[in-house]
Amino acid sequence: MSDWPAGSAQARRPLRALPKAHLHLHFTGSMRHETLVELAERDGVRLPAALKEDWPPVLSAADEKGWFRFQRLYDLARSVLRTEGDVRRLVREAAEDDVADGAGWTEIQVDPSGYAGRFGGVTAFTELVLDAVRDAGAVSGLKMAVVIAANRTRHPMDARTLARLAAQYAGRGVVAFGLSNDERRGRTEDFARAFAIARAAGLASVPHGGELRGAESVAAALAVLRADRLGHGVRSVEDPGVLAMVVESGVTLEVCPVSNVSLGVYSTLEEVPLPTLLDAGVPVALGADDPLLFGSRLASQYAVVRAAHDLPDKTLAELARMSLRASLAPDDVRTALLAGVDAWLAVSP
Repeated sequence: MSDWPAGSAQARRPLRALPKAHLHLHFTGSMRHETLVELAERDGVRLPAALKEDWPPVLSAADEKGWFRFQRLYDLARSVLRTEGDVRRLVREAAEDDVADGAGWTEIQVDPSGYAGRFGGVTAFTELVLDAVRDAGAVSGLKMAVVIAANRTRHPMDARTLARLAAQYAGRGVVAFGLSNDERRGRTEDFARAFAIARAAGLASVPHGGELRGAESVAAALAVLRADRLGHGVRSVEDPGVLAMVVESGVTLEVCPVSNVSLGVYSTLEEVPLPTLLDAGVPVALGADDPLLFGSRLASQYAVVRAAHDLPDKTLAELARMSLRASLAPDDVRTALLAGVDAWLAVSP
């Protein structure tokens, strides 16, 4: 029996009005579908049916072939970003969408090396993104920051280069260093030096782990990369010892329910082990991951777990608080948003 009470008998408050932080959002994956189609048509980029009339695509990452298809679609979407204006538009629209979903703080994750060839190198692209984030925040009212992430399918030396880049912008818009892509590739230990560089600059450690691989991936991220937060981490429930390690560490898991199901990690939303994690005392921050490929943005993550696990508003409010506590937002921003959660819960539905 779950310690988190069911909410079927209760009236429901609007989830878009619930203040929250968005801590797991990838750069190209944040693009609006209509923007992708428009930019592709502008430049004569032929989109497959999965990114056009059959969107959102049917995906699976149960094997490397499935992940390759996911990555191919992501790379194709990234290819439509060709001008400075495109980048600024993507960031502005991502901010507008998060504001509409109740976010007061967003950390957007980007691997600058994936865009460097078209935008004058990793440093030039990083500065463009940071400037776009500042402008988008001023227009939308959203407080935003950047996570620079390395690609674990590339050589660990590339990760060290990106860690040094991130370190240059610590305190100037970059707040953390991550590690993404297919976690079945590369040895986690090989990226320890890159994360040490980032930590020395005061950046948080926010790698992915425990989605495509099991609990051992979570253990490695905690022990070797000294994760402050962990992208996904849901498969920690497969090993009681690892789950206990997560609880003891106090690390927040960035759980992305819709992407977990879309990629075949779980067959249904009901199987995503959110109640198990909460019962164990694991802090959880819900995230949308790649809305462009999964067709679901931030507020929808709250809606689907509400429906799948019959969660009451009190639990949803606590999930929002967990996201804010785990965020790298300035104290005054976090305090104001936490007060907003209390106010949301205080109003009768």
